[in-house]
Amino acid sequence: MNILQRFLPSEFGTDPARMGDAMEPGRVTFDDKMVVRKAIHDAGIPFTYVSANCFAGYFLGGLCQPGSILPSRDKVVLLGDGNQKAIYVDEDDIATYTIKTIDDPRTLNKTLYLRPPKNILSQREVVEIWEKLIGKELQKSSISKEEFLSLMKGQDYAEQVGLTHYFHVCYEGCLANFEIDDEAEEASKLYPEIEYTTVNDYMKRYL
Repeated sequence: MNILQRFLPSEFGTDPARMGDAMEPGRVTFDDKMVVRKAIHDAGIPFTYVSANCFAGYFLGGLCQPGSILPSRDKVVLLGDGNQKAIYVDEDDIATYTIKTIDDPRTLNKTLYLRPPKNILSQREVVEIWEKLIGKELQKSSISKEEFLSLMKGQDYAEQVGLTHYFHVCYEGCLANFEIDDEAEEASKLYPEIEYTTVNDYMKRYL
């Protein structure tokens, strides 16, 4: 008798099922998660996968720049042209949406994507929000795809894994470049009663 009613693997972030073509060494993260998913399916365990996209504190604090945790008031480096869309979600909202799924039959054996509409933004748009909040335009430079990959190769293994994820998100737009199919649900549509934190409101904590 199966007494496990619902299993939510602690994977969050990017949906590994959509990252089959991810680069080395970052793809190890997605490959390992898919091994767990296969075991879940093979065992017939009821599940909900939560694809939370970008944790706001990790990405917004540094204006989407790897290694930065606080937004600069002077300058910013754009990744490529800075126009690829990503999705940023407050950590408390991630927890709230996740808890909602536990006994919801609509999310049984499905993936729940967290896509708050006002938080689907490019790096440039995040920077513009910050500039409006501080009343100052930042000095902008950019790093090309080729330069980013070259710099990445000079880092240790763990850093390369993380930077590979940044590459797919910020240069390729892997989080927002697809439509959600019938085998999945979108959190803000499923739970419209939740007043999620917008990027604009989240950034105010850094003032």
